[in-house]
Amino acid sequence: MLAVSIILISSALVFYTLGVWAERRAGVLRPWHVASFVLGLAFDASGTWIMSVIAQSNPAAPTGVAGVLTSVMAVTGALALLLMLVHAVWAVVTLVRNRPNELRRFHTWSLAVWLVWLVPYIMGMASSMVKA
Repeated sequence: MLAVSIILISSALVFYTLGVWAERRAGVLRPWHVASFVLGLAFDASGTWIMSVIAQSNPAAPTGVAGVLTSVMAVTGALALLLMLVHAVWAVVTLVRNRPNELRRFHTWSLAVWLVWLVPYIMGMASSMVKA
């Protein structure tokens, strides 16, 4: 199950990064960017769910540096998932409203959410490399 969750969360990184940076380069929000955000969210939520199942099945919580990193990852991961959901919904609303100014300025919000999302991603990698 761990390999599946790693693949899902890494897929989230690929799709979310693609959507955010392609939107930024294009200078305007497009439907395929929103699809990329939604796929990134779906992959991240699925991978996170599997990781939580794994964590619940393992009664020994990490301690020391690994424990701290895991705690930071859990808190920032929940925040990132919430922001990704709000971001995806707001992207759909922005597309439907089709206001040129909003379509051009949306990338600022995207970049902020992406940067917040990177924190738990990096913490997750770091916590898996540190011995308890």
